[in-house]
Amino acid sequence: MSSVKNLALLAIDQGTTSTRAILFSVQGEILAVSQKELKLLHPHKGWIEQHPGDLWEDTLWVCRNVIADAQRSDIKIAGIGITNQRETTVIWDRETGEPIYNAIVWQDRRTADLCDTIKKSGHEQQITKKTGLLVDPYFSATKIAWILDHIEGARQRAEKGELAFGTVDTFLLWKLTQGKAHTTDITNASRTLLFNIVTRQWDNDLLQLFNIPAGMLPNVSDNVAFFGETKPELLGAAYVIGGMAGDQHAALVGQGCFESGMIKATYGTGCFALMNTGHNCTISSNKLLTTIGYRIGGDTCYALEGSIFTAGAAVQWLRDNLGLLSDAAQSEAVALSVTDSNEVYFVPAFTGLGAPYWKPNARAAITGISRESTSAHVVRAALEAQGYQSRDLIEAMESELNSTDTSEALRIDGGMAGNTFVCQFLADMLGRTVEIPEVMESTAWGAAALAGLYSGLFNSLDNISRTWVCARRYTPQMAEDERNKLYAGWKHAVQAVLN
Repeated sequence: MSSVKNLALLAIDQGTTSTRAILFSVQGEILAVSQKELKLLHPHKGWIEQHPGDLWEDTLWVCRNVIADAQRSDIKIAGIGITNQRETTVIWDRETGEPIYNAIVWQDRRTADLCDTIKKSGHEQQITKKTGLLVDPYFSATKIAWILDHIEGARQRAEKGELAFGTVDTFLLWKLTQGKAHTTDITNASRTLLFNIVTRQWDNDLLQLFNIPAGMLPNVSDNVAFFGETKPELLGAAYVIGGMAGDQHAALVGQGCFESGMIKATYGTGCFALMNTGHNCTISSNKLLTTIGYRIGGDTCYALEGSIFTAGAAVQWLRDNLGLLSDAAQSEAVALSVTDSNEVYFVPAFTGLGAPYWKPNARAAITGISRESTSAHVVRAALEAQGYQSRDLIEAMESELNSTDTSEALRIDGGMAGNTFVCQFLADMLGRTVEIPEVMESTAWGAAALAGLYSGLFNSLDNISRTWVCARRYTPQMAEDERNKLYAGWKHAVQAVLN
């Protein structure tokens, strides 16, 4: 590893609710940050979109801010890594680079009926065998099909090769290189329902099934590669983009989960838990997703994933829609102001239930409300839901493999990892240690570290894993019978929603 002190790595972290640029030292220390909030559009019930122009302009703005900070401190940027909200779909004109429709966000549910039709036609088992995924509006394929079928002339233009598809990483790369690179990485590709994770290439049968022209698709690369160079007129220099990964995969790298059985969970807008399964491409029998964890130097590492659609977004809803909080950070103090939730359960299925239920039409519910219930009980129930949902995922993961093969600790990151109540309740409900890293920006750090591998600042995954240091550790404090009693109440509440 290089010891040059003035070299740094720039991570572009384009998320669901904000766009950030973070400058890291080789040790993972944050040297500079710039962030801009991103507006979500809700044109119809269940529809969630973003302006692609905002994705690009915000990225440009935050990068320029951080680069200016670097220049003032005489710091040289050795490379750029990109990480992004996955599955969100953009289609644009190859000549002009202009999108033909808004970005359809991963949470969008407009294609639920199309997914039901595909399931009823008997194709889901074969799709899952090829992709490791389930047929759900969450993924990119039905979003692409919707745009092609609903935007005038789009399908004809796509068949002529005039249109390009990309997830957000690909769109930003196209813009940063001014159309020189139409490439995605293998982790983002594996989330489209069009990529065969066994053969590790776009699948012609799936393209035919979803009626998507192959010419729209980007090239697929390892997570560490030469993705292109930024145009000097955009960022002031030709910076090499050497790392790219979907946000959850980048967090797997940033958390140093390189051994089979290690688990990380990121608590942001949603919650996503990934368990490294090494070279084992395990197709789940419990409605977990099998995905590519990362591929470096042609060596593919797989992962099992459990996806919770609503985590931090539940707290935002309490703040913005119900006015129960003036600030999301206030939720911890409010939850601790009562001794328990008074048997109130909050099932935050605002955009359906993810793993292990996969019910896109399920809707949120607050159950167990009585005359004594207060707003504090509801807030506490929203935070406790993160522990219950996580137990759903971890138990499903453990049932896939021998439980002795899974790590005794859960490494977590994301906004809610700063909430001590949530962290302790997670440890209590899971009955396992919860670890918080010193570098809390695990997703961005993972993208930066991938770029560091390409630039030579790191020479192995071991170099990256040595940068991981535990800042806080939470151990279970709850009695087993209390844990199981509370969880039984959660399962009853979920069943009420499913019914």
